[in-house]
Amino acid sequence: MKTLGDFSAGYLPRIRASWPAVLLPLVAFGTLGLTASTWPELIIALALIITVVAPRESARIAPYALFAYGVYGLYLMHSLLINEANSVTYGFVHAWWRPVQSGVNWYTVGSRWNQWVLTEAVACLVAGVCLLARRQALGSGPVRRAVAQLRGTGGQPKTVPPLLLIGAIFLWEELFGQDLWFGTPWQPGFTPMMLVAILIFAAGVAAVVWLPRAAAVLAVVGIVLIGLIGVLSGVQPGYLPVGPWSGYTIGFYGAVPLGGGTDRVFAGLEGVALVAVGCVLGRRLLTWSADFELAERARALSQRVDGLTRTRSEAAETAVAELRRIERDLHDGAQARLVAVGMSLRAVEQLMGTNPEAALALVAEARETSSRALEDLRDLVRGIYPPVLADRGLAEAVRNLALDAVLDVDVNVDLPGEPPMPVAAAVYFAVAEALTNAVRHAGARTVQVGLEHAGGMLRATVADDGRGGADASRGSGLAGVERRLGTFDGILTVSSPAGGPTIVAIEVPCALSSVKISSC
Repeated sequence: MKTLGDFSAGYLPRIRASWPAVLLPLVAFGTLGLTASTWPELIIALALIITVVAPRESARIAPYALFAYGVYGLYLMHSLLINEANSVTYGFVHAWWRPVQSGVNWYTVGSRWNQWVLTEAVACLVAGVCLLARRQALGSGPVRRAVAQLRGTGGQPKTVPPLLLIGAIFLWEELFGQDLWFGTPWQPGFTPMMLVAILIFAAGVAAVVWLPRAAAVLAVVGIVLIGLIGVLSGVQPGYLPVGPWSGYTIGFYGAVPLGGGTDRVFAGLEGVALVAVGCVLGRRLLTWSADFELAERARALSQRVDGLTRTRSEAAETAVAELRRIERDLHDGAQARLVAVGMSLRAVEQLMGTNPEAALALVAEARETSSRALEDLRDLVRGIYPPVLADRGLAEAVRNLALDAVLDVDVNVDLPGEPPMPVAAAVYFAVAEALTNAVRHAGARTVQVGLEHAGGMLRATVADDGRGGADASRGSGLAGVERRLGTFDGILTVSSPAGGPTIVAIEVPCALSSVKISSC
């Protein structure tokens, strides 16, 4: 039976590997002071169960739980500003406010800590974004790509992430959120301007996806302008001092609810920080095209290096397998026959004086064995490098394959020159493998072979009228040919639906030399 120590020894490493999982129950506990219903207890129980049973999934959910908690904090802060009588606990803050009558007029008195509700809400939103940038959560790809663009890592250019436009839109909508999102204190609820805010947000998402450069420019401009508003609000807190909105009351500015006193200092500091960030990012817009071109080249170079590393490893494995095949063929074929010839000649020496007839029979047998050994050696040499390929070139070597085939093969060659010998050998063996498969497996009656060079690419096609069903991933022959072609950046594609036809296409980049002239 597993003891508690065994359980903790296996469970604690899982928690350490998925440490954001512990944030999910913490956020759930934060809902206790938000309502008097039983929903918080159910949320806490569910969060604890998910964290214990599936910490990895809990870690993926945690960023969105922080988002939800932060959004509710923004709504709660609006409730504070529109003077609703209530008392809640949000995170570490006990927020309360109550109506007080002075003569015939009513006004509200609230906790001096109410302003920290907005700070906590924004902190939850920022923490959610940071977790998305670090963890493999659902939908975290765009955030991690934006962080890579800010830092210039992961093959991304060091430029302005278009996704920043979403943050800029959030700041602007938050700036006007008191009346536009939720309505005025005298007319709370859904307003037509709320629909406008949603449409603006949707347009920002579309710009990020389809117009990234325009989104980056709008993000930088929006950050600088809202930073300037923060600086001006620090001078005259609570109002937009310039423009057509002069006199408009600002409820929120970033992480600060604007009122008076130290609020103007924090608003001014936030504004200065946003202006500085916008100016730094604005310089990157000037080199946008060059940065993306450089990143694209770096990405292509990285892919090229990865491809060369892979093909080099495959070429080494192919060479080792080829050497083992040669060694095996020599050991089992020509070497064994030559050993038999030596033994026969030794027996001839012993029988020459006593039994000449038997000695002559052994000589004849040795001669036959040596002939077979010679044939084995020739076959072995053809498997390494066909003599016809070296003597007469790729076109004649492919025609020779067609003549040796047991079915009707039509060859169409258009080669104005001769490819390099290693490339020619790879293409030759690829065509030979395709012809062999057409005979052995496809049950084909006719085969068409094409060979041409155009646009710096040597192309070969082998099409048969067989039964189809060929798959390079299931057999060792075509897979080996594909690895051999990959050494020269070549590709092999197979189209073989059930019932046929089967078409094997080969492409290898190479340049041609002068026309091959036969030595015969």
